[in-house]
Amino acid sequence: MIKVSKVDKYFDGFHCLKELTMTVPTGAIYGLVGPNGAGKSTILRHLSGVYRPDAGEITLDGEELFENPAVKGKVACIPDELYCFTSASTRDMMRFYRGIYPNFDMERYNALREAFPEVDERRPIRRLSKGMQKQSAFWLALCRRPQVLLLDEPVDGLDPVMRRQVWSLMLRDVAEYGTTVLVSSHNLRELEDVCDHVGILSHGSMMIERSLKDLQGNVVKMQVVFQEREAPQFPEEMEILHISQVGRIHTIIIRGTAEEVTNRLAVYSPILMEALPLSLEEIFIYELGGEQDYAVRDIIL
Repeated sequence: MIKVSKVDKYFDGFHCLKELTMTVPTGAIYGLVGPNGAGKSTILRHLSGVYRPDAGEITLDGEELFENPAVKGKVACIPDELYCFTSASTRDMMRFYRGIYPNFDMERYNALREAFPEVDERRPIRRLSKGMQKQSAFWLALCRRPQVLLLDEPVDGLDPVMRRQVWSLMLRDVAEYGTTVLVSSHNLRELEDVCDHVGILSHGSMMIERSLKDLQGNVVKMQVVFQEREAPQFPEEMEILHISQVGRIHTIIIRGTAEEVTNRLAVYSPILMEALPLSLEEIFIYELGGEQDYAVRDIIL
């Protein structure tokens, strides 16, 4: 289990992470989402042992991560901007990894050659296309058999077939070996298909952290037609995140379960009322809609 407890980080006086607390269960696929500048890449660099927190604590299975080679060896990270030695090929990096990671699986390296057939393992990685570089990074990282896999925009640049291939390989590791995957991405539709836990980061702090099932079950989109053309005045305790109107149809995004919200709106004797599921992308938009300087306005649903 990964535990981040009240972590602070400053860069030249800028408060990047603000008492950030999060928990990633063992064997989970955890989606870390948030607007640009929220601190997603920064916390991933902390979790990979690159940055030291200015305050707070980061542990993996109860052991501190920073400057702890035994624990850091259990973590593999694929950043958004890949790094490799100048002129190093995939095969060169494989030899390097074998020398520093005892769990590097050479048998798997040879088997995965079929999964990434377009990658020339003798060609310098820097001379490969962006998509090929990402494939090379996954090839090497998966052969390490990591306990934790950290991913920052992991499939950016991959074609649809290879995206599915990569996700299939990672999901198999989660199922067979209990690998924990923490992925930061702006592709919320894709995260919705694979994640079982979600954390929404905003301004360096954790805004919401829940299982995806609980998150989607606690916000509802209602389409309602009332007796009058205009919507009634709703009490503040109804926690309405957004309301819009097209013709006589009101679309209301409201916090609560579908049953709870339906019962609350029933007192207004609507002519028509229907509860619709929200996607992770919609939840992200409307949860952040109340944030100062990040409001969503005039959205047509």
